[in-house]
Amino acid sequence: MQSRNPFARALPSCGWPVFGLLLALGLWWLGVHGVARQSLMAQRFSPESAWAAAQMLWQSGEIFLHALVSLQRVALGLLGALLIGVPLGLLVGICKRAEQMSSVVFQLLRMISPLSWMPLAVMALGLGDAPVVFLLVCAAVWPIVLNVAAGIAAIDPQWLTLADSMGANRRERLWRVIAPAIASHLLTGLRLAIGLIWVVLVPAEMLGVNAGLGYFILDTRDRMAYGELMVTILFIGVLGYLLDRLAHQAHRRWAGV
Repeated sequence: MQSRNPFARALPSCGWPVFGLLLALGLWWLGVHGVARQSLMAQRFSPESAWAAAQMLWQSGEIFLHALVSLQRVALGLLGALLIGVPLGLLVGICKRAEQMSSVVFQLLRMISPLSWMPLAVMALGLGDAPVVFLLVCAAVWPIVLNVAAGIAAIDPQWLTLADSMGANRRERLWRVIAPAIASHLLTGLRLAIGLIWVVLVPAEMLGVNAGLGYFILDTRDRMAYGELMVTILFIGVLGYLLDRLAHQAHRRWAGV
């Protein structure tokens, strides 16, 4: 007989991820103290060293200050990508001629790694936040453009015909028919954009800035604080995972899943 206890039903779904994390931690410990036990460098990246560094960083709060700076740059990058990507996606999706003219150019630019623009960004914008945000926009804009255009292509033409038959003007057609129809696609593009931004963020923050998680990785390396370096790497993974989950939950809530 199936248990009606909610906790008993939820335990398997919660237990397996926890088991996976414990397994990964065990493999980490085994790799350091078993396979690489003769390596002095490997011992500096041990779970025990990382745990001690994590306690110190938690008490000092330094890593959270760098994370806040990084998140501000991520927000600016996403905002810039939305301001550019949504109008471009609407133009490409609505205007067939624009789609034909831009398809090859967009696909070519999309295949260029955002980090390839790094030298040009520094020469044109100097050091500081501006080139970092520029690279983040370059990473995030294409998923938004392509998903908005795909959302428009997926709209049932009968809805547009119905809007026209009811005398809707272009603004009403955009806000009352097109915008709700592409919202799910836009959220999908936003989730993909967050993933790309988070990958580009760390190397982009090695561009002569004095704060941020990418900068902090270089700082811990230069200070040979290897425990803090390992903690920062893991913290970047955890923070990126939380951002992705937030985007996923927003998409599910909108889709009513």
